[in-house]
Amino acid sequence: MPLITTESKGVFVIAVTPFTDTLAVDMASVDSVTDFYFDKGADGLTILGMMGEAPKLTQGEALDITRRTLARAEGRPVVVGVSAPGLAAIDELTRAVMDMGAAGVMVAPPGTLKTDDQIFAYYQSVVDTIGADVPLVLQDFPLVTGIHISSSLLGRIVEAMPSIVMLKHEDWPGLAKISDIRAAEAKGRRRLSVLCGNGGVFLPEEMERGADGAMTGFAFPEMMVDVVRLAGAGDMERAQDIFDAYLPLVRYEQQPGLGLAVRKHTLHKRGAIASPQQRRPGAPLAPRAVAEVDRLIARQERKLKDIG
Repeated sequence: MPLITTESKGVFVIAVTPFTDTLAVDMASVDSVTDFYFDKGADGLTILGMMGEAPKLTQGEALDITRRTLARAEGRPVVVGVSAPGLAAIDELTRAVMDMGAAGVMVAPPGTLKTDDQIFAYYQSVVDTIGADVPLVLQDFPLVTGIHISSSLLGRIVEAMPSIVMLKHEDWPGLAKISDIRAAEAKGRRRLSVLCGNGGVFLPEEMERGADGAMTGFAFPEMMVDVVRLAGAGDMERAQDIFDAYLPLVRYEQQPGLGLAVRKHTLHKRGAIASPQQRRPGAPLAPRAVAEVDRLIARQERKLKDIG
């Protein structure tokens, strides 16, 4: 299994965790949704993230899902979210998934951190705990974690901890941070792979600012694949046209507290998972919302025909 590096690019889809109607982990749907993501052009996957309902899983379930996904990925890179309240849990899960063949691990900062020095010390502790040989993704998602990592602090972390090879960029507003990263690299700082989240809502602008791709879970990964590919080739107009065709669905999926239900409904409708169920706390879409999403999907299909 290849490891992620500072040169990693493309689309790493944040995978949902499928459950049956009785809320057991649906391993058959782990297979089918993994196939779905790669069939739509994903370069890699990230599992057990925030939108993968990781906090709702037992440690045993997390390991079983990792093992099954890695087997189905057939050598393609899979990053595993290992965020946890304590370093011991992070270390235990990291060791297990890296032994299975994971491409790296992702850690978000806990909400208890208050100062830049505490944030810096936390990531240094993570690196010291899991080992500097483990490729690490820093998840920068202040809208959820409440932790704001400035460009200057990020620079300190990058310079001090070479095993942090990738930033999962989900700051909002955060486009200037991407520009800051690339400007610092132009002056000699080491390279950092930057893959962006937030459901892809700013993907064209992020690519123009110098991002390497996307790491998020929008239920039409082929849109992100096309936008990243076209942007990388310099065809921003075509990239924007394709993005615009999906924008109503991107927008609808951004509703706080509802986004995962929208995503799972859409993946279920597309045949990727057998059930749209979430574990509690979490619930499927109400009938009125289902009708709205289905109407948007139908409109999106017509718009794609119009742009060819």
